[in-house]
Amino acid sequence: AVERRQRRDFRLFMSSHICNELGGSITYVALPLMAVLTLDASAMQAGLLSAAEHAAFLLLGLPAGAWVDRMRKRRVMMAADLARTVLLTALPVAWLLDLHSMPLLYVVALLLGCARLFGDVADQSYLPALIGKESLIAGNSKLETVRSGAEFAGPGVAGFLVQLLGAPGTLAGQAVTSLVSVVLLGRIGAREEKPEPAPRRHLLRDVREGLSYVLSHRILRLIALNTAAVNLFLSAVMALEVLFLTRTVGLPPAAVGWVLTTATIGSVLAATAADRVTRAVGAARLTWLSLLVTMPFGLLLPLADTDWRIGLFVLGSLVQSAGVTLYNICQVTYRQTVCPPHLLGRMTATMRFLVWGVLPL
Repeated sequence: AVERRQRRDFRLFMSSHICNELGGSITYVALPLMAVLTLDASAMQAGLLSAAEHAAFLLLGLPAGAWVDRMRKRRVMMAADLARTVLLTALPVAWLLDLHSMPLLYVVALLLGCARLFGDVADQSYLPALIGKESLIAGNSKLETVRSGAEFAGPGVAGFLVQLLGAPGTLAGQAVTSLVSVVLLGRIGAREEKPEPAPRRHLLRDVREGLSYVLSHRILRLIALNTAAVNLFLSAVMALEVLFLTRTVGLPPAAVGWVLTTATIGSVLAATAADRVTRAVGAARLTWLSLLVTMPFGLLLPLADTDWRIGLFVLGSLVQSAGVTLYNICQVTYRQTVCPPHLLGRMTATMRFLVWGVLPL
């Protein structure tokens, strides 16, 4: 009975994940499209909108973990989803009343980023208590499959919905998916222990404790450095991919789109097989082998041309993305396993701050 209830709770949790990941992927495309199509936003304004979406991770990344550790994680996730529902409803309402503007979009984008930050930190901190540490590899593999699938399908679905409903209508639809996620999380039956109160603790001291824990833990420190280096490398590659494929290789836009989707296919395949691969190889060994074996395939990317050699780019992207996905599943599971429960929020927030802080570079 306990196992059956645990499986039911995880299905509800994963269904909530599907709503959030697909909805987030669609919103990521629909929000700038609303700026361009309804407000004729310039390139600079579109860039500021994107910066507003990501600003929360730099501004609140560390304190978010301290706050999450003081609260029940499921309630934080539900509050984040409710905030998304309100924010995504506000934009189409403002459009209907002819009150929408770029400053409003900037504020909504910033607040959506805050909701995502708190929801993500609570999400990773909640999973070990929900399914137990012995099931984390399987659980993280399924969640990564959802994320990769949403990343693959999201932009295409967003384009179709914006064409059909318009950008404001599409955002209204995503408000509904966020509300559905709240309902799904509310139906989880597992009882979550209330964090012990710490009346005399200060926020900065809590933040420092989380940062100190990560930096003093040899393996976590290595994971942070390694992940930051991978993020820096991949963000540089992604920034140049479209330019390389269009100007150097000479591919038409449609072909560029198809070529770039291969990376997401690699992620989906790797996430689906991660549990079996981990059992065969071992989680600790796979954490390092996944990158050691797959990253050299990035050397195939600049060899691409319009003939059969475009297959080299496809192969390199597919293998690299598969390796990164396996690595992420293993390192996230390790972090969730070794970290004390009362530090999970701060550890997660600190790691995200350290490894995502290099992306603007």
